[in-house]
Amino acid sequence: MTLPTRTLGTSAPLTVSALGLGCMGMSEFYGAPDEQSGIDTIHRALDLGVTFLDTADMYGPFTNERLVGKAIAGRRDQVQLATKFGNERLPDGTRLGINGSPEYVRAACDASLERLGVDHIDLYYQHRVDKSVPIEETVGAMKELVDAGKVRFLGLSEASAETIRRAHSVHPITALQTEYSLFTRDLEDEILPVIRELGIGLVPYSPLGRGILTGAITSEPGEGDSRSTPYFPRFQGENLAANLTLVDRVKAIAQQKGVTPGQLALAWVLAQGDDVAPIPGTKRVRYLEENVGAADIALSPDDLAALSTAVPREAVRGARYGDMSSIDM
Repeated sequence: MTLPTRTLGTSAPLTVSALGLGCMGMSEFYGAPDEQSGIDTIHRALDLGVTFLDTADMYGPFTNERLVGKAIAGRRDQVQLATKFGNERLPDGTRLGINGSPEYVRAACDASLERLGVDHIDLYYQHRVDKSVPIEETVGAMKELVDAGKVRFLGLSEASAETIRRAHSVHPITALQTEYSLFTRDLEDEILPVIRELGIGLVPYSPLGRGILTGAITSEPGEGDSRSTPYFPRFQGENLAANLTLVDRVKAIAQQKGVTPGQLALAWVLAQGDDVAPIPGTKRVRYLEENVGAADIALSPDDLAALSTAVPREAVRGARYGDMSSIDM
């Protein structure tokens, strides 16, 4: 099977599978890590044509890049490999903060290349904007990596419209990765118009609202799942109850169309433009296969209008993060 492809960016274009795979949860945050299951899922993804793989040095920390590197060994030429730097952590998981200094950019890239076991990264993102370092300095160091052949294309994650403009003036930015789903649409106001003006592609993470839009979550997540903490207010108490009511509306539309709620939610993201390539995360083959089915779902204008009515932007309860201080706004 071969998925359709999409092109991210115009001045520095990268062609990727229309649907990518977020690998974070294979190593941390959503219950116990399962390396073999993660590797099996990546292998199945490549077989299905999902070739756009997303990781970061901070996932694990560091273990997710090693897992991805192990999974793509011998198949590197099939993959559009994306990783990220900037959320600095120690091996024991201690968080040191956000680091966008040029020295750190260079060191982080070399470390990621070694863990991944590759000689270049296709798409290298700044994971979070370091507000203490001018973005021109950070992107200037990233540009050096392109010039050295260590990185092919550059990206930003969770950057504001102003930061994106400034970064793009130093070196073409190929993609912006940020949260986008039926439950998170605030980027439509300023950020989406700017990246389309500049010819920058969009890579939505959490396109399933951290799983809530699949319909599988019916109560607060259990111990060991980061969604059970106050860091994710949408999964707490009254917020969760209100949000599950919205999910019930998505379920009803999905049932009418004969698809799963998750497939419908992904199809909605895919329908937002040919410059959009979402990266739903999973560590299970069966969920991967379900997600891939979304690429075959065509939504009519009436379908899109029904979903917007079912999940009004202002109806979603709770901030997407309990602490938004790391988000460039």
